[in-house]
Amino acid sequence: MVSDTGLRVEFHESLDDLRDDIVRLGALTVETIGKGTAAVLDRDLHAAQRLIDGDDVIDTLAISIEESCYRLLALQQPMAGDLRFIVCALRFASELERSADLMVNICKASRRIYDVTMSPTVRSLVEDMSIEAASLTRKAIDAFADADEGMAAALDDIDDRLDELQVEFVESIFASHEAERIGLRSAVQLALIGRYYERIGDHAVNMGERVTFMVTGWLPEHAAVARLEMRNRRTTPGV
Repeated sequence: MVSDTGLRVEFHESLDDLRDDIVRLGALTVETIGKGTAAVLDRDLHAAQRLIDGDDVIDTLAISIEESCYRLLALQQPMAGDLRFIVCALRFASELERSADLMVNICKASRRIYDVTMSPTVRSLVEDMSIEAASLTRKAIDAFADADEGMAAALDDIDDRLDELQVEFVESIFASHEAERIGLRSAVQLALIGRYYERIGDHAVNMGERVTFMVTGWLPEHAAVARLEMRNRRTTPGV
């Protein structure tokens, strides 16, 4: 029979394994961002297809992480910080898997415009958005691994740069279209690519909020709940 101490040691080893799996999933996602961007800029259809096919590896790992979380929740009935850690890992798996899916979308969009020559400005902005998206994702993973509330809280402000790049990217697409360098269909596909990068940044911000919850037990939604309760008290007679 395994002692209570042995069970606790085994439980915390499982938490360490879960943390390692999230970090590995994050590394694969960041790698996907770089490879997908290279495929877009090089107009490499084979590289784009390899990334699309390789998404199955990320999906499989994400599912494995989710199953580990459910198993720990069901069998260990964790409390307090351990519970928040597992819930955070569960959300991270979903956010990272979705970010990788967005890179698949980018590669699919790039196949529709493989014969389009991007202007130097458009190419540069694609590269800049990719760098920012990868950096945000990496910082979110680091914040999770280190339980770094400060880094987690900073992600929302850091994401402003990616938002600005996406706006600038759309403006450059309009300029290229008006100059008749790219057609309307190609302009739409490029705009979608910019939107997908911007969404990856949003997922990183979401992960940062989950890290804050993991460390402190607080979420931004709690402020909305407090405001609603305050309004209800003001409008309810006798309260």
